[in-house]
Parts: sequence; structure tokens; C-alpha cells
Amino acid sequence: MVVDRPDCKSGRVNVLFVTLDQFRADCLSAAGHPVVETPNLDRLAASGVRFASHFSQAAPCAPGRASLYTGTYQMNHRVVANGSPLEDRLDNVARLARRAGYAPALFGYTDQGVDPSVIGDPADPRLDTYEGLLPGFDHELALDGRMVPWLAWLDSHGYGHLGADQALATEPDRPAEASASAFLSDALISWIDRQDGPWFAHASYLRPHPPYAAAGRWSTRYAPDSVGTPLAVDPGIHPLVDLARTLPICSAPTDPADLAHLRSQYFGMVSEVDEQFGRVLDHLEVTGQDGDTLVVVTADHGEQLGDHGLIQKLGFYESSYAIPCIVRAPGRSGTAGSVVDAFTEGVDVLPTIAELLGQEVPSQCDGTSLVPFLDGRAPDKWRTSAHWEWDWRDMVMGPHRTDGGIDPRLERTNLAVERTATHAYVQFADGSWLCFDLAADPGWHTTTEDPVVVLPLAQSMLTWRSTHLGGTYTQRLLGPERRGLWPELRSA
Repeated sequence: MVVDRPDCKSGRVNVLFVTLDQFRADCLSAAGHPVVETPNLDRLAASGVRFASHFSQAAPCAPGRASLYTGTYQMNHRVVANGSPLEDRLDNVARLARRAGYAPALFGYTDQGVDPSVIGDPADPRLDTYEGLLPGFDHELALDGRMVPWLAWLDSHGYGHLGADQALATEPDRPAEASASAFLSDALISWIDRQDGPWFAHASYLRPHPPYAAAGRWSTRYAPDSVGTPLAVDPGIHPLVDLARTLPICSAPTDPADLAHLRSQYFGMVSEVDEQFGRVLDHLEVTGQDGDTLVVVTADHGEQLGDHGLIQKLGFYESSYAIPCIVRAPGRSGTAGSVVDAFTEGVDVLPTIAELLGQEVPSQCDGTSLVPFLDGRAPDKWRTSAHWEWDWRDMVMGPHRTDGGIDPRLERTNLAVERTATHAYVQFADGSWLCFDLAADPGWHTTTEDPVVVLPLAQSMLTWRSTHLGGTYTQRLLGPERRGLWPELRSA
């Protein structure tokens, strides 16, 4: 394998770190989707490396992003809901970028609540929201749930004085060039033109996150009769799923026409944000920066899209956790267009960026650098399964509180999944479990109770938890000889 030049060092390259919110892994034409077209993400994949079995570690947004930004599993960062604070002790991708000599700029949002222990005033408004700024970023364009700059722009261009929810839900009524995604791309391109040295930008696009309303012409791009059907419903698979299907926020439409419309809008949002990302790629090419820019594109979590009677992101099904990951690193044209089928995870992104920028991988990280794959070589002792977690205490404590088959104690309202090539083992904190036979049925409908299958998976999950206990200082040893770090022997 030919590597054009050494690893990227601090200050030598630009970094474009992109998240597409709630983006399913299968919604790439490069991945073989029969309907959706994503020519710009496909273009990036053709010039970089696409990780085809990539998974988020948690849902919804704040937990998933906490894992992505810190490289840690939910069992270690403990952001269990939109509203859980992120502990300030944890390192993150923005702080890493600063150590590498950048002033990392954020376009969009990070959905990370501030650690109350660093706030002196109990009336500080940062304690009122989970939509806080990840420590280390400069908020160049603030597009959290309030969407203030975009709404002001819409008003100034004659679209009226709108609220954020209303503006997003009516995107089909305006030209695509007035979308939230276009507004972010415009700001990012303008900022890039003002930089006089290496830069680090995190472009956090909202779409294809709901509301299910694609911008302008994209709202009619995919006919409802072309969008296919979701995976079938399995009533009684687990009380948690049955409960979720009663909640308006996560129950899929039961009318086939309504569901087809929802799917057509989601596919339209996918292609629209692909177009806006493509504008940024075009600008890098026109300005001669594409060869010197590390580009990482991924998502915080997936989307059920009607699968198993659900929408949004929740539960244990992989529709909510399988996400895209594409990396194009300068100096690695020899692996351009390659596809990695090995299991990779969102927690691997931070270690990858660290290594590519010549920085030490934070000792807290549960993930492992993907750089060997970028060099065209398979790492030794790579993981043979993927893991994710989900905590539903907000469902239990919310207006739909129930004891119908679900233990309401908060410490038991969580689950973990181990997904291998042939099975998916789900362990619930109340002691119950499910094991899906994916070799027999990739659609997650067929379960098995065969102890020959289940016991090794349960033991494997226990081993996974044991080997990923919080590790910020566990690899250091104090003493007069100042030994520092213990030898690094961990692998994925």
C-alpha cells in the first residue's frame, strides 16, 4: 500500500469534521440504497475510506454526541438523556484540536449540557438547557434549537417572522437555497475564505433530523410510492417496544400513505443535506484546499423510519444506531475508494483525529484509531462486534410513566447491545434479555434462546463492560520513579 506522505502533523492540514443528524447508514447510494441519491457523499467515499459497519454508541442526540466527542461509551460518560450534563473532566475533540494548535470553530450545535460543578451562579442560563457548547469550540454560527441567526435571515429576506419549529416544518414551502442546511454551508464557506492559516471546523448539520419536511424541490424529489416499506412490526417482542409504539413522538404512522410521505421527506432531507455538503467540497476544490483537508463525515445516531413500527431513535434496533462514517485523510490516496466491513464505532473517531493530527490519544478513550484502515492494513486483534447503549429514564419519568411490564427504577431503565456478524444480544438492566438470530433473519424478527448461542454472547458483553471501565487514570501509576503511563496493550 502506497502512502503519499507521513501522518498529518499539527498545523499542516485543515480539518472538516461533519455530523449529519439522525442519518441512517443505509441512506447512501454508495452503500447500495435503491432510491436515495447522495452524489457528494459518494464522491467523498470514492476519494477516501467508507466504513460500512459503523455504529453510534447511544441515542438520542446528547448521549450519542457525548460518545462521539469524547471517545467514551455511555457507561463511562453517563450522558443518559437530552439534559444530562457532560462532566467537564472529560477530554473532547475540541480540546484536542486546541492542543494541536487550532482554534476550532463550530457551525451548528453540539447538544452538550454544561457541567454544573463549573458554574458558580445557580441562575446561570447555561443550566437551563442541554443545547450547550462543547468546551473548547468557538461558536462561529449558533444553530441550536432556537435557530436564531437563520430565523433572522429568513425574516430579512421576506419569509416572515417564524419560530424555529414552524420554520423547519415549512421548509418545503421555500426554495432549497433558503434552507437551514444552505444557511450553514453559506456561513462555513464564507468563514473558510477568511482563514489565513490551517483551520478546524465542525459543521453540525441538523438534517435529516425531523420535522420530516424537506426543503424546496427536495420535498417532491422522491415519490411516496417509490420509497419502499419499512421492516415489519413484531408485537410483544418486549414491553419496552410495545410502550414506545404508544407514544406519539416515536410511533410510526399507521396509515400507509402517511408513512410513505414521511419516508419520502426523510429521503429528500438526506439528498438536500448531501447537496449542501457538496457545495463545501466544491469550494475546497476550487480554492485548492481539498488535498490538504482532513474530512470526517458521520452522524450522532440513526433513524427508525418506520422500522418495527417506530420512528426517531430509541430502543435496541440497529436502525437507530447504524450510521455512516467516511474519512478522507491527506496523503492516503492509495486507499481511495476502499470500503471497510469490520465493525467500527463512533468512539473510534476521536482517536483517529488525534493520531492524524499527531496528538496523543486521550487515555479515557474506549475507541481505537482507524488510521491502520486508512493505510490499507487490518489492525491486529480488531473487535468482532459492535456495542451500543440506551437509557429510557426520561420515558419512565415523563408523562407516559408506567409500570406495565417495565421496572420503573431509574438505575434499571437501560439496556446494552452486542451486535456480532450473526447475532444481536440485548441485555436489560432488570435482568431480562433478548437474542436475535441475524443470520437467519437480518430484519431483527427472529429470536433464539439456545444456551449454546446465548451464553457466549452474555459472557462477551460482561467482558466488554469489564475491559472498558473508566480509564482516565487507570493507566498511570504514581511513585517517586514517575513511571507515568503503563504500557499500552489494549486493542479494539
